[in-house]
Amino acid sequence: MLKLTPWLRPTSVILGAGLAAVLASLAAVQAQPAPAARLTVNVGQPGAAVSPLLYGIFFEEINRAGDGGIYAELVQNRSFEDADFPLAWTLVQGAGAEGRLALDKSRPLNGKNPTSLRLEIPGGGERVGVASYGFRGVPQLPRDRPAEWKPRFEKATGGIALEGGKRYDLSFYARAAEGFSGPLTVTLEREDGAVLASRSLKGVGADWKQFTATLSPSASETSARLVISADKPGVVWLDMVSLFPRDTFKGRRNGLRADLMEMIERMRPAFVRFPGGCFVEGDRIENAVRWKETIGDLAERPGHWNLWGYRSTDGLGYHEYLQMCEDLQSEPLFVINCGMSHQAGRLNGYAVPMAQMGEYVQDALDAIEYANGPATSKWGALRAKAGHPKPYHLKYLQIGNENGGPAYNERYALFHDAIKKQHPEIQLVACDWGGVPGNRPLDIIDPHLYSDPATMRSHANRFDGYDRRGPKVYFGEYAVTSQAGTGNLQAAVAEAAFMTGLERNGDAVFMSSYAPLLSHINWKAWNPNALVYDQARVYGTPSYQVQALFATNRADRNLPVQVEQPRIPLETPRGMVGVATWRTQAEFKDIRVAKGSQTLFSSDFSKGLAGWKTSLGRWDVVDGALRQTSRDEGARALIGDPSWSDYTLTLKARKLGGDEGFLITFQAPGDDSKTWWNLGGWENTRHGLELPGIPLAQIPGRIETGRWYDIRVELQGQSVKCYLDGKLVQEGTRVTPPALFATAGLDEKTGETVLKVVNASGQTVEAAVDLQGARGTAVRGKALVLTSSGPLDENSFQEPAKIAPREEKVTATGPTFRRSFPAHSVTVLRLKQGR
Repeated sequence: MLKLTPWLRPTSVILGAGLAAVLASLAAVQAQPAPAARLTVNVGQPGAAVSPLLYGIFFEEINRAGDGGIYAELVQNRSFEDADFPLAWTLVQGAGAEGRLALDKSRPLNGKNPTSLRLEIPGGGERVGVASYGFRGVPQLPRDRPAEWKPRFEKATGGIALEGGKRYDLSFYARAAEGFSGPLTVTLEREDGAVLASRSLKGVGADWKQFTATLSPSASETSARLVISADKPGVVWLDMVSLFPRDTFKGRRNGLRADLMEMIERMRPAFVRFPGGCFVEGDRIENAVRWKETIGDLAERPGHWNLWGYRSTDGLGYHEYLQMCEDLQSEPLFVINCGMSHQAGRLNGYAVPMAQMGEYVQDALDAIEYANGPATSKWGALRAKAGHPKPYHLKYLQIGNENGGPAYNERYALFHDAIKKQHPEIQLVACDWGGVPGNRPLDIIDPHLYSDPATMRSHANRFDGYDRRGPKVYFGEYAVTSQAGTGNLQAAVAEAAFMTGLERNGDAVFMSSYAPLLSHINWKAWNPNALVYDQARVYGTPSYQVQALFATNRADRNLPVQVEQPRIPLETPRGMVGVATWRTQAEFKDIRVAKGSQTLFSSDFSKGLAGWKTSLGRWDVVDGALRQTSRDEGARALIGDPSWSDYTLTLKARKLGGDEGFLITFQAPGDDSKTWWNLGGWENTRHGLELPGIPLAQIPGRIETGRWYDIRVELQGQSVKCYLDGKLVQEGTRVTPPALFATAGLDEKTGETVLKVVNASGQTVEAAVDLQGARGTAVRGKALVLTSSGPLDENSFQEPAKIAPREEKVTATGPTFRRSFPAHSVTVLRLKQGR
């Protein structure tokens, strides 16, 4: 064994059946200081198989991921249903012309698409028309009140991206009032009016008629517009105005944007979970996804309000998702609404009455038939009519999203019994949101985790002791969302550390997916995301690079690995104090912070909110108490000094109404820090200590409305003690984290040992790598190393590959060799042994 220098006092961590080493460049085997760590992989003892579906993707229609994203439609608000005015359309007028533009419901194209655009051309000689700049600008819309839309555009940048010489397919419906002689002219042009492509279309009459044309621009342009115009007087109505590039992903009509899909394809996703997410639930049940409204003629798909702040056309519908999965060679995982909405809370919020659940269960059965049934079946025939007579072979169906509690349990039982009776081969995914259903057998469960880097790393061993007799795990959503910038290196490294634990337990963790996957640069409802794009460009964040790196280097069987390394001392936690609520109204008083006999802060609301920093919510001072009266999620109020440490926080809190209890914040370095005691969280079913570096600890608990509670939080060094009404309820201690996280496995096709090593520390770690039991003496292969000069570094449109894996050759004369693993790095070694 290698003798380590005495000052290291290494901690030996046995990581089951897997390894991933934190490596960067091969150090020459010369007289050097003894390595600070040792990674021992037993290459002769292949263990449990790693699930071939371990790494997939979760697609949600959020951040314009579909409409304005992978769905290749270039026209926003194509059916004029998105607002009560012509949102995203502009009147174009020649010199001296005065046209008028308005929405019209007098003679709809069909019952599901009631609104058209009315264009008045009062005089002749100069053109009057309408222009679409595509998905341009950022409409500021309320997330949960579509009836109160008052959109405004904070940015008016971008336009339609065109490639010179490429073909673009235009289609629209039009009719005209008596007396209009036409024709209509369609042009692709620059914003200054310079024409890149043009067609003249005749035959507009009194009845709705579809017109099509193929346009090929003479030059490339990233900020073009589509204009439909006329220079003869009259009135024209337009509807379903659509422009698609001919070159979609795999050449599909009504297809997907090729550059974005090629980036996704590089991830080699083993499965695709779709179409959400909270998107599936809807802000209200009437806005939930109903898949039967997303198939068939595009002009008759009504679309629906998306709780992420815009309407979805549903042109990217159930059939298109299934086709996408087939084109990616990925298993489809369809998420169906379980009769529960997002609006009033996921555990105890609005749910369809049990007596009315029959149609929702039937939706699930019919979705299976559409995907898998013969072309002679009712729903299989519609699939065949859409151009796919062969089945799609759907095997996995998720019942709801982030739903839980008694309402979910009884609905899950309904779906389970009906589906298993007719389709016992279908594997069902159950939500793990405040607990899993206990009234039916479980195939697969779906926990989620969004956190800071330290907390994410602390979950790396989460499944080491998981009961293999229990249900399989689909870790459907995870990401570092705090201290992540807009997608930085330290977030990706922490996620990689967590993923070493997923792969090490790849016999129990059946599937996993990062979230969210996609975001338009100007439409971010969530931060960060794996892929960022505008109308013409795309780049992957470091998190995207990690996902692709792990998925393309997944082992088939785990190998035992032992990691010996020093522990890095923790700094004393510091930060401000505060209070917060989650869809709840509450008030707080007698807030005091003391360090020993010294009072650091004592609340005095005689001057209102002076000194307090609030975000979201409606905060006021009422009767000497700090009161919050909105239903916002994450309404916060902070006060104090970020340098405070080792203090005791005391206060009184009372719930006034709403879904949950209250959040007591401490050790908060900044406004977005998630460092709190969550009392009555998870729809008022549990208390949870949520702190960086401490795995989430939850216990049953609820908060009563109208009752004052005495709260005390004691902070000393790395320990936290939380008291409720004088009783110690929860406590935790941060454990000194390791620098290295590792997993190892065997690629059965190539015979290579695959080592994944993450160095989450801020220092380079010198390590000895020992391939114990290796045949022969020589080792050769390659290293894929992802790192950068600093943990906060990010990729961008200007530097899309600033943080991306760099490949280098690895050779060694024996099965034990040395490597340096850079600070904040992820390394994958693919090694072969032999003479």
